[in-house]
Amino acid sequence: MTINTKQEGSQVTLLIEGRVDTITSPQLQSKILEAFRSAQKVVLDFEKVPYISSAGLRALLIGQKTAASKRASMVLTHVPAAVMQVLEMVGFADILTIC
Repeated sequence: MTINTKQEGSQVTLLIEGRVDTITSPQLQSKILEAFRSAQKVVLDFEKVPYISSAGLRALLIGQKTAASKRASMVLTHVPAAVMQVLEMVGFADILTIC
């Protein structure tokens, strides 16, 4: 998995490419937390993410809790159907902002 970071003012966009699984989710979690150090809004671009595991879901949950504690926001964009199905199945579609 690769993650490219793009900062625009108080917004950081993380362009994620590859599987988000047990091996790669710590990297995603770290990048999300790092982004919240300088941003009020963190956008996770999932366009090139074909798969997310429970470990990846945990990283998203930690990101969402961090956003709430900082009165910031985290948004997922370009979520592929297969990943969206997982988010809906576990109820994350109700707690995450997905555009």
